[in-house]
Amino acid sequence: MAEFTILSDRAVLSVSGAEAQSFLQGLITNDTAHAEQGLYAALLTPQGKILFDFLLLARDGAYLIDCAADQRAALQKRLTLYRLRAKVEVAPRDDLAIAWAKDPAALPDGYTDPRLPALGTRAFVPAGSGADGSVAYLAHRLSLGVPESTDFGQDRMFALDAGLEELHGVSFNKGCYVGQELTARMKHRSTARKRLLLVESAGDAPIPAPGTAISAGDVELGTIVSTYGRYGFAPIRLDRLAEAGTAPASADGHPVMLHKQAWLSSAQ
Repeated sequence: MAEFTILSDRAVLSVSGAEAQSFLQGLITNDTAHAEQGLYAALLTPQGKILFDFLLLARDGAYLIDCAADQRAALQKRLTLYRLRAKVEVAPRDDLAIAWAKDPAALPDGYTDPRLPALGTRAFVPAGSGADGSVAYLAHRLSLGVPESTDFGQDRMFALDAGLEELHGVSFNKGCYVGQELTARMKHRSTARKRLLLVESAGDAPIPAPGTAISAGDVELGTIVSTYGRYGFAPIRLDRLAEAGTAPASADGHPVMLHKQAWLSSAQ
């Protein structure tokens, strides 16, 4: 029988109230009209850089946010600052946990991850419902080269450089939201030249620490932003990667391999 596990490094926020839909619609990168099927979105700075990314589901008259557990308090604070006089309540839901399974049969009431179907199925379930599966989920996520909040940082990376368009996290038809003007300009002027690529150590040693530059020959390609043993992520200039050709890449003298993910095939 298919089983699900709990992602202990994720937490839940609830946004509810008479104006919850319009409140979120004016803030986040994606269109809340599709939230009943599950939605991936981000909250940006006015300059278009990612502050928080999360998954969102409309359920029982509220919007449930699946976010990084260590960012929940900061996300709640930021949403509350934007609330002003809106008829909205933003509250933690410690009674709920995030369940994950590769096999959708394990979560019949769940929804397919809107970023990439291969990521599996997710659901909001009662806290304490299952064993911790965060390590297995991380390994699966890395195998697909899908970045999340830790890899973006806060106020460091533009949404399109981070691959949010390819991961279905940005709507270009929904109207205004925080950071929309610059995001739309980057899209229509094709000025997003970077993408967050998966970095793999060419040997058994871990890749170098975040902040280490990656180069190929005399061409600097980008800088490592997150690490997980032999793997990590780095925003890489795709034009420079093409210029480097077959030259081997390295970070502080450590040989590394850069993988352009299959779901990034549309990025030039």
